Amino acid sequence: MIYNKFVEIGRVVYITKGKDKGKLAVIANVIDGNKALIDGPSSGVRRCVCNFKDMQLTKFKINIRVGQRTKNIGKAYDDAEINKKWGETELAKRLARKKLRENLTDFERFKVFKAKQHRNRLIREEMGKLKKAAKTE
Repeated sequence: MIYNKFVEIGRVVYITKGKDKGKLAVIANVIDGNKALIDGPSSGVRRCVCNFKDMQLTKFKINIRVGQRTKNIGKAYDDAEINKKWGETELAKRLARKKLRENLTDFERFKVFKAKQHRNRLIREEMGKLKKAAKTE
């Protein structure tokens, strides 16, 4: 499999740590092998230096120049409809499910637990029937 998510100017990143955790930003400039200048005017991330360990590269890239101004980055970001595309990715869906799961009350967790038990019981019974039918043949 070819790796195609490179650290480059215009690459959209998902911030995993820090005060802007959970937001999208764009790499405006690469400072060195460990840090980049990021900017996310559409998602509320102010232009700042961020460590690569604190962000996750996405498959999205917008066309910007080195050190372009915040206003122009925001315009390119909105024109590329990154937020809409991000919402359709598996990572965004998984994060949304995780957040929904974290916000469940005790009773809602109990209902999920019971529903899983019921589903597994049905599956186990059907598998037993299939095994029994296969054994008799």
